[in-house]
Amino acid sequence: MSDSRVGTTVTHRRYVPYSHAHYAGNLVDGAYSLGLFGDVATEMCIVLDGDEGLFASYSDVQFRAPVRAGDVLEITATLVKEGTRSRVLDFAVHVVGRGAATDDAPGRAEVLDPPVVATTATGTVVVPPASHD
Repeated sequence: MSDSRVGTTVTHRRYVPYSHAHYAGNLVDGAYSLGLFGDVATEMCIVLDGDEGLFASYSDVQFRAPVRAGDVLEITATLVKEGTRSRVLDFAVHVVGRGAATDDAPGRAEVLDPPVVATTATGTVVVPPASHD
């Protein structure tokens, strides 16, 4: 298969609601990032193949920094290798905004510059065979 689509990137942004906090300090569990990777992988399969595809495996997952309720996340999937039916994707979750509440301003938040890399992974998705009309 041609490498012409390698490098294609899909990006989502998501606010993490406080209802997703799972641990002390408003921490969100690591599975939250994996669910977001599934979302961008689904869009990638739709963009590339016109099908939602199926997640087959992760070959690497790294939890590098915490994700907290109140964060604004940017989630990316980038196509790094394409087979006949398989697509290998690199994933990243960046924290681009974070709540910075004070007693006087409980809704205060800030943009993080630079963003914080929270989670990275490499995964493989599969799509149905191309139909030949």
